[in-house]
Amino acid sequence: MRKKEIDYILRTILEAQQDVSDINITVGRPLQVESAGKLIPVSFNPSIHSLTPFQTEIFALSLINSDKRLTHTLVQEGSCDFSYEVPGLARFRVNVFSQRHCLSAVMRKLPTSIPTIKELKLPNAFEKMAQEKNGIILVTGATGSGKSTSLAALLNEINENQAVHIITLEDPVEFVHPHKQATFNQRELGADFDTFANGLRAALRQAPKVILVGEMRDRETVEIGLMAAETGHLVLSTLHTIDAGQTVNRMVGMFNQEEERQVRIRLADTVRWIVSQRLLPKIGGGRVAVFEVLGSNLSVKECIINGESEDKTFYGIMEASEAFGMQTFDKDILEAYKNELITEEVALAYASKRPVVRRGIDKIKSEKGVKTTTIEGLAIDEGYGRKDEGSLL
Repeated sequence: MRKKEIDYILRTILEAQQDVSDINITVGRPLQVESAGKLIPVSFNPSIHSLTPFQTEIFALSLINSDKRLTHTLVQEGSCDFSYEVPGLARFRVNVFSQRHCLSAVMRKLPTSIPTIKELKLPNAFEKMAQEKNGIILVTGATGSGKSTSLAALLNEINENQAVHIITLEDPVEFVHPHKQATFNQRELGADFDTFANGLRAALRQAPKVILVGEMRDRETVEIGLMAAETGHLVLSTLHTIDAGQTVNRMVGMFNQEEERQVRIRLADTVRWIVSQRLLPKIGGGRVAVFEVLGSNLSVKECIINGESEDKTFYGIMEASEAFGMQTFDKDILEAYKNELITEEVALAYASKRPVVRRGIDKIKSEKGVKTTTIEGLAIDEGYGRKDEGSLL
């Protein structure tokens, strides 16, 4: 297939469905798009009811476009990542992979404009993050939860207000940042550097003030990231973890047991913020983002060094530090429920601590004059015990 034919197919797909986040190309299924978290088939003329192995392979290999590096990676590792652009319409992050001796592809649509903190309605703590001069800021969450988008908004805030050199190491480059106050150099894995560790090591010699690392994938990348933060750089990165506690444990777990104490001390000194995010089904369709935000203070540092205990947890610290920009998932979930963005069932399903969210929901209901129980007709039995007293007399 030629590029014009691929571009025509992608244009047709994007015009057929609103709010497309992903395009899914799998054997035995029609062409599908993901919208609001659900897969929806796309109709074509002539119709395609079921893609054949030949069709998916031709499409996938045409996207790769005879790139030797990508072809080698696909054969050796079973999958490869790269970017693809339809001029004037959209950019995609593409993953081509093999399954049951066939090729499949998933194309994540990337926004063409750089989002802002206000547009995304990110927590106020993001404005504080943009003012940090050194240390590590981590944005965590499941695949597709919007980590890259949040980091793009954070970088945009720095770009708007600070004349600094920013280097990004990405797989692939997702948001193309224009030069505003800051100067950007955006490097892509495979095309500009071979591993995140080597790219990060090289970045230290390229005089940046801010370094974005697409993902902390291994021990070597974490080690160099810590060193960069310790030498005065601001390091931004992501991890596939669900909350702050798991994030610290994942990073510590990349090192040997005898190194654990030293690594915890280094993390306590360098971690500035850990933001975890989730996308929840929204009433009426779509999704809404909720956030957990952990900042840095003496209690957090102590918790990182010694680990969480029954008396001191990251959750408890965040609850007690809302005045300093921290918040728990449960607080943000209750805020979304109060604003009628999500249902009670969704709020409870995604809660970190269900009893906390349950009590919060009951409080919100009572403030709105809604019943919080189905039990009715309760009254004091004023005659209870009187007959017994009479029989004794």
